[in-house]
Amino acid sequence: MLQTLIRRSSEAPRPGFNFETNPYKAKRIWPPDFSKLSPKHQFRLERRYRRRAKLAWARPRWTKAVKLAQWGSGIFVLTYGVLFMDWGREDTPFRSIRDWYKGVADSIWSHSQHFEPPPPSRQPQQPHSSN
Repeated sequence: MLQTLIRRSSEAPRPGFNFETNPYKAKRIWPPDFSKLSPKHQFRLERRYRRRAKLAWARPRWTKAVKLAQWGSGIFVLTYGVLFMDWGREDTPFRSIRDWYKGVADSIWSHSQHFEPPPPSRQPQQPHSSN
């Protein structure tokens, strides 16, 4: 690898890009002269340009992250408002939901005071032998 770097550094630098000597010529002149195009062809080019501009500026990861952040914050605010926010009065419209949630949370995260011992196991019966 070091030999390759040394060899490349000793080579003469490449000349800059020149449009006149480009072996890959463009098929059409861009941008086209719109005064010479038919309205139908102008519309096609405009539609193609709009589509390509949208694709160039599309940021799917960013859009997805923003959408998830918006949904997450909205759900958090709604959940907090329904279950935990103190509205300053006793008869809130969400009292039944809060009571249900408190009952479910208490039954999951608290130790039950009621303990039943397991039933006693039966002794295996001896088969009767007939003599």
